[in-house]
Amino acid sequence: MTARMDKSKKYDPVRAAAVEILGLFETGQETIESALHAAVEYHSFDSRDIRFLRQLVNGTVKMKRRLDHDYRKFLSRPSQKLSRRLIDILRLGFFQLYFTDKIPPAAAVSESVNLTRHFCDDARARLVNAVMRSALRNPERLIYVDKNVDPVLYLANYYSYPEWFVTYCLDEFKYDETELLLKNMNRPPCLSFRANHFKAKPAEIAELLENEGIKFTNGAYLPEFFHLPEGNHLLIDKLVYEGKIYIQDESTGLPVRLLNPKMGMEMIDMAAAPGGKACYAAARMRNKGMITAVDRSRPRLEMMTENCHRLGVKIVSPVQADNLEFMAGPFERVILDVPCTGWGNAGKHCDLRWGKTPEDVGRLFKVQSMMIDRAAKLVKPGGILVYSTCTIIRRENDDVVEEFLVRRPDFVLESARQYFDDNIVTERGFVKTYPNKANLSGSFAARLKKGRKLKKT
Repeated sequence: MTARMDKSKKYDPVRAAAVEILGLFETGQETIESALHAAVEYHSFDSRDIRFLRQLVNGTVKMKRRLDHDYRKFLSRPSQKLSRRLIDILRLGFFQLYFTDKIPPAAAVSESVNLTRHFCDDARARLVNAVMRSALRNPERLIYVDKNVDPVLYLANYYSYPEWFVTYCLDEFKYDETELLLKNMNRPPCLSFRANHFKAKPAEIAELLENEGIKFTNGAYLPEFFHLPEGNHLLIDKLVYEGKIYIQDESTGLPVRLLNPKMGMEMIDMAAAPGGKACYAAARMRNKGMITAVDRSRPRLEMMTENCHRLGVKIVSPVQADNLEFMAGPFERVILDVPCTGWGNAGKHCDLRWGKTPEDVGRLFKVQSMMIDRAAKLVKPGGILVYSTCTIIRRENDDVVEEFLVRRPDFVLESARQYFDDNIVTERGFVKTYPNKANLSGSFAARLKKGRKLKKT
């Protein structure tokens, strides 16, 4: 928080913090989360201010391509160059105009003008005032390219995505499905968590939520999961602290259910920290058996150890190692959640869509292929390997598995239909989920069985 500002001029400190965070992110000095954390610590905002700050920052970053398109329609010279700070203020102002329902338009304009005087000068404040008031007076000037003429540009501008990702989606899905997917990933994410069987049953959690008047829905495929339309409830914080629930997306539980670990089994999680899948597996195994949890990051393993202690998980053994070099086993169950582009979580991470490229997909495909080959070496004959991601990109999902099966004919793909219904299982037998369908993030999982060794005759 180091911007030079005139303290004598009036401004809203929450909006000013949002402008500073946007500047730190856009110039590559901070991630959104680190900048948000620093702002909250510096200003000592209360919970209501923090919610508003997160709404402004996350929404503005997520929708910045649309916002740039929109405010430039009301500049007297649309191609004119603007300072970094002025762009951030205009984006923030237009986000309030078009994407919030509790901020009066007049307030959005006046607060944006105040911010511009605060961060810039009176001349630029007059420009912001003119642009935003023109947007209110002349909405007919806000025109997008015809989607029938250039569907990629229309969808990229209107829903605020990079063109390469829109092109991928149009190649993978029909136009209507693509538009719905892009729209869904722009909706505010819900809060999802899992009831921890070691300390509370799902029925007990449901009763506590009902008594507090908190609206929720149960998991569509895993009944111990819950979805809340919004977070920031004191009860939720209390339940997390007591270890009765664990904040976790239902889609991350699907690979564990597909793995189907049993009591007494030996299992390994090849990319375990911070422990969501390992702890869920331990709950399904009723704390009987052994789970080796491998991760190369010591701080993340320490976080996993803390999570296990809080949740009452006793069978997870952390191991700090590179999973491409780790040697042990073999194991009856192996789960591998690989590093990926994360496009299934683009709705929850506002900056993800602006940091990923097609080159990332190709690079990660090579890493994912090496990792699945390594994981396969740890599977006992007759054992199960589950490969999973949090992306919807086929190259990172289907292609990795299909090419693995060609290399390793001793493995066979087992259909997920024995565990889930057709809504999330493809004809090939993969689990595929998409953002905001049944409150899920986008994800992929495949169940692979290793053949038993033939007895010598």
